[in-house]
Amino acid sequence: KYPAIKSLMGPDPHLKWIVAVMVLTQLLACYLVRNLSWKWVFFWAYAFGGCINHSMTLAIHDISHNVAFGNKQARWNRWFAVFANLPVGVPYSASFKKYHIDHHRYLGGHNLDVDIPTDFEGWFFCTPFRKLIWVTLQPFFYGLRPLCVNPKAITEMEVFNALAQFSFDLIVFYLWGLKPIIYMVAGTLLCMGFHPISGHFIAEHYMFLKGYETYSYYGPLNYITFNVGYHMEHHDFPSIPGSKLPMVKKIAAEYYDTLPQHQSWVRVLWDFIFDDAIGPYSRVKRICKLASESR
Repeated sequence: KYPAIKSLMGPDPHLKWIVAVMVLTQLLACYLVRNLSWKWVFFWAYAFGGCINHSMTLAIHDISHNVAFGNKQARWNRWFAVFANLPVGVPYSASFKKYHIDHHRYLGGHNLDVDIPTDFEGWFFCTPFRKLIWVTLQPFFYGLRPLCVNPKAITEMEVFNALAQFSFDLIVFYLWGLKPIIYMVAGTLLCMGFHPISGHFIAEHYMFLKGYETYSYYGPLNYITFNVGYHMEHHDFPSIPGSKLPMVKKIAAEYYDTLPQHQSWVRVLWDFIFDDAIGPYSRVKRICKLASESR
């Protein structure tokens, strides 16, 4: 109905420059925190550095869809994601790419979409206090769950990602000591846990209304998260860069305006923790056939 949407597909020429500035900003921050007291290292990790690092993981999400250099330069996207990964402090980008493809192809797929919490998570984290712990420990669950649910062979790119990351960490440690390393890693863990930006993890696919498994958020935090809030639009058109997703909604407004949407990621966290009807079990789970088996 709207052929103009097809023109939005393709690389975002500005993304690589935005990411480069973010990496340099974090490098400068590492230099500035080297002599701070520990309380200030953790304060700035949560209030500033972690916000950049969480935003960077969402830039890596965009890059995983080849929107930095386009589909014809897929390898360049993989290498650039490793560069974007550097201020995060731990290797992440190559493994994310490997599993994120399955999230789109098999959304909610049992043992295929590792975004789905395990049965143990759903059973144990069922009270407000336990759900608060689960939200706080989200980065650990996201990192360890794939190894339990759907382990895959380590790829060459993952080895390169790890070597590049740990080499960068060693250089930073040699130049400025331990505090910049803690600043990077603590910021990543804190801001992917109990933090307003982290509301998007739950907002995207937890079933707040029965029958709806994907939700968008159109609030101001999209400005610092590469429009990840436009999540219905993203799953409809994953090859469109985040910067252009608002145009999708504008062009095809009648398809999105009537759908349930979140107004606040902070409110999402609050409702998730204190509403007894919502928890890690609040996800659509389905049995999916592997693409290779269905051909």
